[in-house]
Amino acid sequence: MEAFFTEAVSVWLRELQPTLERYLVFTVGVWLALWVVLRPLLAARKIRDESPPARQLLTEAFFSVRSMVIFATAGVATYYLYRAGLYPLTPLAASWGAPWLAVSIVMGVIGLDAWFYWTHRLMHDPRLFRRFHRRHHRSNNPSPFTAYSFDIGEALTLFGFVMVWPAIFPMHPSAMQWVMLYQIVTNTLLHSGYELMPARRDGRPMLDFIVTTTHHDMHHAQAGWNYAAWFTWWDRALGTEHPEYHARYAEKAWRPFGGRVLQPAE
Repeated sequence: MEAFFTEAVSVWLRELQPTLERYLVFTVGVWLALWVVLRPLLAARKIRDESPPARQLLTEAFFSVRSMVIFATAGVATYYLYRAGLYPLTPLAASWGAPWLAVSIVMGVIGLDAWFYWTHRLMHDPRLFRRFHRRHHRSNNPSPFTAYSFDIGEALTLFGFVMVWPAIFPMHPSAMQWVMLYQIVTNTLLHSGYELMPARRDGRPMLDFIVTTTHHDMHHAQAGWNYAAWFTWWDRALGTEHPEYHARYAEKAWRPFGGRVLQPAE
């Protein structure tokens, strides 16, 4: 029993260190770059005129670090599930080499997007919202530190993808770390408060299938819309994208090719 406990603590520390490092590097880095260094240059890209108070940022940082601890703890459970042989598709995927690593990363991101959309919508059910998702929405005006300011249930739900996906899809063993890196980088930018996606000539996002910061910021302002986190496919297919999204985006977007600002009716 003592040997098991010692091993579990060792695995937990091994999981916690890179998880915290990724979070701190990208969250503090985005905050420092956009909110301090580049703030004068990006004033026209700021989505909201007001900035959240320092107390909100500190509270969000505390709960985000707690989420990282939860992720690392759940990672220990995943480690032992692998040890128990409950992920038989992983060794198969490893035998397919580097090309399958690239496929696994792409499919992992697509799978995570679907997981997030549906679990996110579920957490907005009034019967679940207070226990799973209220903490995140206390940040009506988000900041980079909002990205992982979660209730315990929400943190476990998000990490659930890491536990479930390799059981149903042959993920290369090195792929999930890249999917999680993508998730941390993009999720932090979605809460950054600045619209960085350049616009096309007609004022729509250059890559309109990707969720922009404006898209997710509108969800924090009006929670019944824009549930997606990475791709706009689900919101558009199911009618949950805010009808004023493109007009709001065009108000703040950089239009390198000129063009007009979209009107709400469009």
